[in-house]
Amino acid sequence: MNRLNRGFTLIELLVVIAIIGILSSVVLASLNTARSKGADAAVKSNLNNIRAQAELYYDSNSNSYTGVCTAGSGTILAGVTAAANAGVAGSGVCNTSSTAWAASATLKQTNQAGASTGTDYWCVDSTGQSKVEDGALGAGTVCA
Repeated sequence: MNRLNRGFTLIELLVVIAIIGILSSVVLASLNTARSKGADAAVKSNLNNIRAQAELYYDSNSNSYTGVCTAGSGTILAGVTAAANAGVAGSGVCNTSSTAWAASATLKQTNQAGASTGTDYWCVDSTGQSKVEDGALGAGTVCA
């Protein structure tokens, strides 16, 4: 009576496990990039949405942006905070004067603006600009 042994050898199983490990590392590397892009999209969306809110504030406050960045009902501070938390937590900046405002938040992906600093910021302002910047907004009320 001939008895056939069917199955996989130890070497075959180790090769298959190694291939699965290599493929999973490639997928995980791509997943991190996708997560960063998603976080940056959330930052951009949140900051772009506050523009309409700032204009409503301007209209209801005697054509003045003064106070639009402070905490309170109808201000844009909550949107800036949400944008900052979607990117790099605590990195939101909002500046205002009576005639202008600007807000920015740090993006997760770096060197999008060809920057040498490695940190990029998404900036929006009352003039309609929305763009990636190399440097932080600082105390300005217009994106550089």
